[in-house]
Amino acid sequence: MLRASGIALKRLPTMNANHPDVDAYISLFPGPVQAKLSAMRRTIRKAAPEAEECISYRMPAYRLGGMLVYFAAFRHHIGFYPTASGIRAFKRDLVGYKQATGSVQFPLDRPLPLGLVARIVRHRVRENLEKKLKPEPKIP
Repeated sequence: MLRASGIALKRLPTMNANHPDVDAYISLFPGPVQAKLSAMRRTIRKAAPEAEECISYRMPAYRLGGMLVYFAAFRHHIGFYPTASGIRAFKRDLVGYKQATGSVQFPLDRPLPLGLVARIVRHRVRENLEKKLKPEPKIP
């Protein structure tokens, strides 16, 4: 039996399963993990209300002028994937969390930094919209 933040997980939902939508994805997890996933979802949707919610790479994802962010539950953490630029822009705020080039891990046994998540999502929206508005270089 796995333990994460006092939550007994008999088995982690398989990441190979095809999740038709975010509701189905969230429903695979125990109640306390569902609550954290739902909080992430609400925070992202509030920070990017025009973003399209989808499943990409078998996890909840949001796109607006391109992909914005993804998130997923694992045995001991919630993975948040705001791309490399999102991690770089908030590097100092993410100190204390395990990070990789385009991802950060929020442990299940700690509160989610939802204010920070919202700021990162708004940053990604601005990035994508600015990129979309940039004129394409003219090829002679």
